[in-house]
Amino acid sequence: MYLLYSALLAAALLLGSPYWIFEMLRHGKYRRGLSERLGIVPQRIRFEGTRSIWVHAVSVGEVLAVSELVLRLRAEYPEHRILVSTTTDTGQKLAAARFGAENVFYFPFDFKFWVTRYFRALRPELIVVAETEFWLNLLRVARESDAHVAIVNARISDRSLPGYRRWRPLLSRVLSSIDLFLAQTPEDARRLAEIGAPKDRVFVGGNLKFDVPASSSPKIVSQLRSALESSGPVLVCGSTVEGEESLLLEAFRTVLAEHPSAVMLLAPRHPERFPQVADQLQQSKLKFWKRSTWTGEPLSGGLLLIDSIGELASLYSLADVAFVGGSLVPRGGHSILEPAQHGVPILVGPHTENFRDIVELFRSQDAVRIVHPSDLDHVMVGLLKNDADRRALGRRAFETLQSQRGATQFTMEKLRTLLKSGVREAHPA
Repeated sequence: MYLLYSALLAAALLLGSPYWIFEMLRHGKYRRGLSERLGIVPQRIRFEGTRSIWVHAVSVGEVLAVSELVLRLRAEYPEHRILVSTTTDTGQKLAAARFGAENVFYFPFDFKFWVTRYFRALRPELIVVAETEFWLNLLRVARESDAHVAIVNARISDRSLPGYRRWRPLLSRVLSSIDLFLAQTPEDARRLAEIGAPKDRVFVGGNLKFDVPASSSPKIVSQLRSALESSGPVLVCGSTVEGEESLLLEAFRTVLAEHPSAVMLLAPRHPERFPQVADQLQQSKLKFWKRSTWTGEPLSGGLLLIDSIGELASLYSLADVAFVGGSLVPRGGHSILEPAQHGVPILVGPHTENFRDIVELFRSQDAVRIVHPSDLDHVMVGLLKNDADRRALGRRAFETLQSQRGATQFTMEKLRTLLKSGVREAHPA
């Protein structure tokens, strides 16, 4: 099984290499951390004398989710080095800012000989994987190294479930080598068991993302607050994807007709799209500024393109209304918890499959508004006209978020028990 898996992974890398090389040359993607992905353990994370706890978080969302968990692991296990790997550049940058670059590295391609190098250098006693990243050779080397493995904040999406079902006979062997599964919801726990996770190792732990505290405000927030003093209302549209900006621009034209001093902060999800969106704004004939070149002048009656990363979570605090993207078009949506932290009224489109449970929870508490593209302008204008309705919507969002805290504490209790158990039990593979 492992030989076939490694052969398929090698074929995928070989077939995909022309695209990746093109993206490296065009956007600089995949260039950062390439040596680390190829199994070269960076000197900055090498150490002697202690063992480690290795936390893997794919990208920004997962890094945010495990942030409190990593801090608690550091506090409770000072004799261990707590190290965090990521897959994406944006995740790496955020992890380095939160945990220190000396504790962060890129996850290697999942070939046994490359993964083994990291195990020899880091000597992990525990591997903590956020959500559902089932890397076969990582799990194989962990078993051979007697390292415990825990999958935390686990979820099985509607989109991935059919594929997992098809591979259940093989997947169940892999999952049997994992010591602990902490699912976000009872439905996720049921799905984990359905695809082969041992039922006695599956628990409902809640969603770690509810425990993420609001990030400290960067300087840009106070600068924008001053620049917006005589403007408003303010719309913050975050994590937008291709096909959404045009819909938001049309809705904003309607808002401007009612509120000529309105300002939209527009933050595309992917940095490589910043130039494309800037061109789109130029063609729209709407007044706009770019975050990268904005010099602090007052903003009124236009858009500010947030062509930066790592600032959106704090910028939601400026919003009279927030829209969370990836949801007007079929991309599955993005997390609504960041605007909820600031008590901001939240709009999303109808495509929220990636965060179905969170959105459904908020919807059940009337703490989010789900809008279709044809209704976007009407809903925005309606909320801006009704201060009481808008503020109540934001208040319910904050209260709903607060009611769900506690997953980090539960996760720590389970990891603590796992580490106290000593030498890892030999599970069949």
